[in-house]
Amino acid sequence: MDQTIDLLVNNCNLPISIIIVGIGNAEFTNMVRLDGDNGLYNSKGKKAPRDIVQFVPFRDVGMNPDALARELLAELPGQVTQYYSMINKPPGKP
Repeated sequence: MDQTIDLLVNNCNLPISIIIVGIGNAEFTNMVRLDGDNGLYNSKGKKAPRDIVQFVPFRDVGMNPDALARELLAELPGQVTQYYSMINKPPGKP
């Protein structure tokens, strides 16, 4: 788990987003930790400059695929704009 968190924190400068779906009745404590909504810190205490992980347990959306998609994609636009802000480049025109 520590190696995974180190990789996430150290690669937040890349244009990536990670989406995790929890299947089953587990507690998913580690997945909630990876989600990092309250900040994600690597083994050296460095905080991730942006949140690149979105985790949603399937059971939390009533096992509804449409609700799952909505929850999973809710943070994606913010992750994209955070990345472009971080590299000081405005997004391209639609």
